[in-house]
Amino acid sequence: MSAIRSYGESYEAMYYEPMDNKIVKCTLCPRYCVIPPGKRGFCRCRENIGGKLYTINYGKVCSAAVDPVEKKPLYHFHPSSITFSIATAGCNFRCKHCQNWEISQVSPDDIIYNTLYPEDIVRMALEYRCDGIAYTYTEPTVFYELMYDTVSIARKKGLYNVMITNGYINEEPLRNLKIDGMNIDIKGNEKFYREVCHGTLEPVLRTAIVAKKIGIHVEITNLIIPTYNDNMEDILNLIHFVRDYLGKETPLHFTRFFPRYKLLDIPPTPLEVLESARNLALEEGLKYVYIGNVPGHEGENTYCPNCKTLLIDRSKFSVIVNNIDTSSGVPQCPNCGEIIDIVL
Repeated sequence: MSAIRSYGESYEAMYYEPMDNKIVKCTLCPRYCVIPPGKRGFCRCRENIGGKLYTINYGKVCSAAVDPVEKKPLYHFHPSSITFSIATAGCNFRCKHCQNWEISQVSPDDIIYNTLYPEDIVRMALEYRCDGIAYTYTEPTVFYELMYDTVSIARKKGLYNVMITNGYINEEPLRNLKIDGMNIDIKGNEKFYREVCHGTLEPVLRTAIVAKKIGIHVEITNLIIPTYNDNMEDILNLIHFVRDYLGKETPLHFTRFFPRYKLLDIPPTPLEVLESARNLALEEGLKYVYIGNVPGHEGENTYCPNCKTLLIDRSKFSVIVNNIDTSSGVPQCPNCGEIIDIVL
């Protein structure tokens, strides 16, 4: 496993196994693509060239922006901080409802991009006075090598690193990444993953458990799509997974769906469904449960899980008021002294 690659050369992938007849098996994600010479894996980003696997998206940044960390959404990780957000094209899912399908469902060499290497990304983050870097918009796993190298430099410069992800990554590359925070999208039940995403559920659950175990800050998002994954039994199963395997302090975001990509005939999620999901999660013992994509809703805010005092007032991804008491060096509710599970 090498770190910074010299520019102007090919970029050999970090996780793969050679097989007979110059075939290779990619071991980065749970697909374990078996790739003949001259072909690419499912994500369109890793190509077998002469019996070696190369990442063909290294430095090909197709999207870059300055975002509040709340937009990721990460509500319990350095609130009000600013991220430099980047992506390359490609994904290891084929979600029918993808919000960024224009860049996730194409090959990195079939879309306009800017050439940005790790030093460039870190330099721009610092120039824009960002507090950290977010690997987001598409699936960061498919630009793993670029992310890995950027994280190494960014950490030395005092920048945090967060990954907004579908969680479809194998355990070894996850453990080696040294990321600080993750928002993991748990999309639905096994049938939903097979029919809507062309993936499987179990590896995503494993990623969430491993990430939490190794000390990464984890938040979970569930985009509720009418008639697809709005069954309250499935939602309850998700709630129990978060509570029992990740901890009741793990933030859970229920997010409103709007018609996109191949699900244009599905209406937006009714507000009452989101509210029912949130209320159920709170009743089942989760401390911090949010409603997303409904600007101005009280479900955007953070409340003390003990006395219900308003701690963080949010609007459209911006923190309006932060009432958390940090005078003791530990984040606490100013009213009852409850310790608040948040990274400041």
